[in-house]
Amino acid sequence: MSEELTGEQIKKVLNGISIPPQPQIMVDLQMEQMDPNFSLDSIAKLISQDVGLAGSILKTVNSTFYGLSNKITSINQAVNLMGVKSVVNLVNALSIKGELSDEEIVTMGKFWDSAMEIAQAASFIAKQVGYGQADEAYTLGLFHNCGIPLLMMRFKDYPAIMLEAYANPDQSVTDIENTKLNTNHAVVGYYVAKSWNLPSYLCSAIHQHHNAEKVLSSNDADGQKKTLLAILKMAEHICGNCRIIGNQDQDYEWARIEDHVLLYVGLSQYDFGTLKQQIYDMGISTGSYYG
Repeated sequence: MSEELTGEQIKKVLNGISIPPQPQIMVDLQMEQMDPNFSLDSIAKLISQDVGLAGSILKTVNSTFYGLSNKITSINQAVNLMGVKSVVNLVNALSIKGELSDEEIVTMGKFWDSAMEIAQAASFIAKQVGYGQADEAYTLGLFHNCGIPLLMMRFKDYPAIMLEAYANPDQSVTDIENTKLNTNHAVVGYYVAKSWNLPSYLCSAIHQHHNAEKVLSSNDADGQKKTLLAILKMAEHICGNCRIIGNQDQDYEWARIEDHVLLYVGLSQYDFGTLKQQIYDMGISTGSYYG
């Protein structure tokens, strides 16, 4: 199915989407559109590198306008379902909406870089541990921290709060946020994911991604969500999320959940070390702090 979206429909889709796209990705997409031989696959590849764009595309294709019986989690599938004109129109509308100051671009640079690395690592890990939906692992990796830029734009002291949260060896990141802000990026991310029409298990995984130990230990939690969370936490650790987002060399959260995660996915310490090295060798993450 591929019907062209009208301007009014695009306006409705963009309502509530407030994570601005990366300026460089927007430039790359504009350049791609000018190439007479551009393909939807190349457009999808660029869109899948950006949280805001990918979220808008998934929200659109999962909306009532398309009337799909199953929710789409693959960016490539979503782009192909929408077709060239609708994707280009939506991207162009976002390019107008997503203007950022130079200071905001610098501030959000770490978030964009981290989201992309973790998504790539999660997709690779999913394949290695036998999880058949690597696209879902990629989507969770890309979106799990989507609440961060929203809180960053809402609270000027949010970066300092994140530094404090990641430096605490005993409390979770979201517990510190709750104390300081009466909310946290996982809760905000959950509602953003719901507004993007992501499947409920992905929304729930985003909501609980700093509560993985409890989820993995529960007999009631959904197995699909458990596996996705385990993959995500491995990807976060390997990509040095605590260093990039929290400027912290010690990954205190991983120290608390490592045994639970590796036991759940059936990896030994040796296996996990091999997995890390494979990801470093692929250039997804440098592994500067995690040999």
